[in-house]
Amino acid sequence: MYLFTSEVVSPGHPDKCADIIADSIVDAHIIADPNARVASEVFVAGKNVIIGGEVTSKANLTDKDYVKIVKDALAKIGYDGKSTFDRTQTLHPDDVKVQVLLNQQSPDINQGVDQEGGETGAGDQGIMFGFASNETADFMPSAITYARVLCEKVYHFALKHNHKLGVDIKTQVTMDYGTKENFENCEPQKIHTIVISAPSVENMDITEVRALLKGMIDDAGLPTNLYDPNNTIIHLNPTGRYVNHGPLHDSGLTGRKLIVDSFGGYAPIGGGAQSSKDYTKVDRSGLYAARWIAKHIVAAGLAKKATVQISYAIGVAKPTSVSVDSYGTVIEGLNDDILSTFVIENFALTPNWITRKFSLDKPSAETFLYADVASRGQVGQSDYPWEKLDSLEMFKALKK
Repeated sequence: MYLFTSEVVSPGHPDKCADIIADSIVDAHIIADPNARVASEVFVAGKNVIIGGEVTSKANLTDKDYVKIVKDALAKIGYDGKSTFDRTQTLHPDDVKVQVLLNQQSPDINQGVDQEGGETGAGDQGIMFGFASNETADFMPSAITYARVLCEKVYHFALKHNHKLGVDIKTQVTMDYGTKENFENCEPQKIHTIVISAPSVENMDITEVRALLKGMIDDAGLPTNLYDPNNTIIHLNPTGRYVNHGPLHDSGLTGRKLIVDSFGGYAPIGGGAQSSKDYTKVDRSGLYAARWIAKHIVAAGLAKKATVQISYAIGVAKPTSVSVDSYGTVIEGLNDDILSTFVIENFALTPNWITRKFSLDKPSAETFLYADVASRGQVGQSDYPWEKLDSLEMFKALKK
């Protein structure tokens, strides 16, 4: 055996609640003012939601507006007060108290970001990593892909059947690659272990809960060549009782689920979170660009997997470095030096370039919303603009 595990949490997890609220604030500001600068951290604890950070925006949201954003976000997540869980078991929106502690962005930062001539400097220094693998159709590692599939299955069931399950859900999948060589060559052999924890109402027997969750696993569409229901180790609500859940019973904070949001621990991650930040913050935009490049490298058949690192200096538009690591899986005739040089020479990777490429200043219900990205993961969802394989021929030309 050679095992690798990734976990995923649902939008109802307290940390994800914080991320979704924070990005609902980002959406509200950028939709009203595409040049808004936002960095609004959110802390959720019990019945309290605290919003702190800095905002410079023409939207001029009031404290009352922020309260509505918080309660609307929680209701959409599933904390809408309509479930069978009582006020001692989970969060009810009418009980929520919101404290707003926001300041304007420092002019010292702003002078480096919004530059004369229209260029945009990086909103901070930092490192970002994008990754792709040929293990799945979405060019993501298999463990986090299947953990997401299961999490989405159980979460959407919980939304429709709130008289049975709550929305604070965790899933975990362990892949067996058989050997380290198979792991290095992106060749998983089977799903070894599945773990699901989902809150159930007080009157549901644990046997019924486990049968319900097992049925959802079998119906989730996991690849039949990897998932054998008779030979997969499965842990369902392992403690035996899971009723009390959500922010009422556990605190949540923006940026605490970076592994869940990215590549499930399979690849390096950058130094900062994406949620809560506008598109000039390269923690967000740099990840999207690096993922777009890595995905193109793998989708073009240049390597089985690839990590792209980008780094920035605050107030400077061009990256301070760009590098590609294909883990020795690059095709004959190419190497990582060639790939790195190709990326540097063909893609500006400035905040302005990334913003225009993916329309990051134009979130909408028709394109993408940052709050939706916060709930589903920052990468790996095919409908995101930074997941589009729109320059594949350019990369494939490297084969010639």
